[in-house]
Amino acid sequence: MCGIVGILGTSDVADRLFDGLKRLEYRGYDSAGIATLHDGRLERRRAQGKLVNLGRLLAAEPLPGRVGIAHTRWATHGAPTEDNAHPHTAGRVTVVHNGIIENFKPLREELQAQGRVFLSQTDTEVVAHLIDSALDATGDPQAAVRAVLPRLHGAFALAILFRDHPDMLIGARLGSPLVVGYGGEDEGGETFLGSDALALAPLTQRIAYLEEGDWVVLTREGTQVFDRDNMAVERPITISGVTGALIDKGNHRHFMLKEIFEQPIVVAQTLRSYIRPLEEQVALPDMDFDLSSVERVTVVACGTASYVGMIGKYWIERFARLPVEVDVASEFRYRDPVLLANTLGVVVSQSGETADTLAALRHMKQHGVTTAGIINVPTSSMAREVDLLLPTHAGPEIGVASTKAFTCQLAVMAALAINLARAKGKLDAAEEREIVHHLLEVPSAISAALAHDDEIKAMAGTIAGARDVLYLGRGPDYPLALEGALKLKEISYIHAEGYASGEMKHGPIALIDEHVPLIVLAPSGPLFDKTVSNMQEAQARGAQVVLISDADGLAQAGDDAVATIEMPKVHPLIAPIVYAIPVQLLAYHVAVAKGTDVDQPRNLAKSVTVE
Repeated sequence: MCGIVGILGTSDVADRLFDGLKRLEYRGYDSAGIATLHDGRLERRRAQGKLVNLGRLLAAEPLPGRVGIAHTRWATHGAPTEDNAHPHTAGRVTVVHNGIIENFKPLREELQAQGRVFLSQTDTEVVAHLIDSALDATGDPQAAVRAVLPRLHGAFALAILFRDHPDMLIGARLGSPLVVGYGGEDEGGETFLGSDALALAPLTQRIAYLEEGDWVVLTREGTQVFDRDNMAVERPITISGVTGALIDKGNHRHFMLKEIFEQPIVVAQTLRSYIRPLEEQVALPDMDFDLSSVERVTVVACGTASYVGMIGKYWIERFARLPVEVDVASEFRYRDPVLLANTLGVVVSQSGETADTLAALRHMKQHGVTTAGIINVPTSSMAREVDLLLPTHAGPEIGVASTKAFTCQLAVMAALAINLARAKGKLDAAEEREIVHHLLEVPSAISAALAHDDEIKAMAGTIAGARDVLYLGRGPDYPLALEGALKLKEISYIHAEGYASGEMKHGPIALIDEHVPLIVLAPSGPLFDKTVSNMQEAQARGAQVVLISDADGLAQAGDDAVATIEMPKVHPLIAPIVYAIPVQLLAYHVAVAKGTDVDQPRNLAKSVTVE
């Protein structure tokens, strides 16, 4: 995850900005930069690689100035070069940015038509140009930001410097966290911006968490927060209690909830590392083998990650027309699998250290299989041993029950499926452009799904009293039903099972009565009618149905459900990523209602390093 630090100070800020970046290193990054204002000039220092490189540059070329912004960047759109490193400057405006601007391409084309020249490949530079252009019309930084924010589609956190206003910082957030820090009297009234409280821990413990759609103006006279409707609001100041040794839960009760709400930004960052929006293509990292030679795919994983493999099977077989086998890692070696030539073996793991999956990886390599790894920790054993590392950019996941790692893994699996399809000649340029368009919609669709948190919380009590819960889905929603059941089991200790909806009448329907809630995942589309038919069979036998669908689906089939959860209407390709959100939130709120240990459920560990 990228990181942001901003300081409106009473003395030079560069050293403290650099220290804040060091506290954000846990998020992962491959370039960094700092910008300050001094004597009417905007100055920047940016460096590729680790912070030590930026430190050397600052030592050689110090940055004076009492106001500044800083950033650590994971290369997403655009290589990890100095030109693509943040901060980005356009005229009088300098910006750092976490997230994704989904509509940056038409905005960039509009600005280029006005004669504006771009120096990077990033979407962030578009924001700087837009605000600078708005300054031409308004002459007022606040008015310029107010005009530009509604034009930005996606998930973002922004910190903005203005060359002609050395006593001002502006921040904004939508789908990506941003906090305001308030200095005490000893700090002379300094104020700060940060990705989280950890970045600001040495500067202040007095923190206000901006809410979705907020933007904030920091000046020497004070701080003013505005909501998405540009109304002045107050956000409570809390004492963070964060030290450099802690990863902060922010204003969330549990790490799991924080990580669920981080998904718009981390999925955006993950997708952006595989999508080339200007070319409208999906790309993978450089590799030493030819994807066109792949004749079959074997996916090996454990638990939640294995459901990523099952969803990937639907995608790869549909788009690339390659046969796919999905194996539970703990069983893989012991059945002595037949590993044929030209097989691509894919391992999926958050930690990259899962013992069963690591052993399966080594077994495949011993038999000459080319391997790829969808992994969240780039320094892990699996990441070092696979032939092709396909990193997720979920950042540290503290909650034992995987949430943001799961959706980021799905994003990478989709990228792999599309690349295999193109390599096998099964996907033309027009089809790939359409897929890129849908993938770029994912972060905002996740944000829309998260907006239903309160209604999911309200219905959780109904599920919390159950002894057994069943989940149903068809197609790619079948593995998602398995994942929903696993989440509920993991953290609420309620027995739950997931089924392909068409299999209900082949046995599981015997479990149905009025005491068994039935969670049905049914986005409208080609499989909707069949799923609803299976749901109605269960309702006829007393099942208490919770229907998760879009507006069209709920209008058609939601009348007899005891509860409904409305999702945004999305393309079937991205539906499993979006529909992961309500099953995660439902499991979380049921567990909270039952009073279980959400982040550290009994008998479970985050990384299973024993067989």
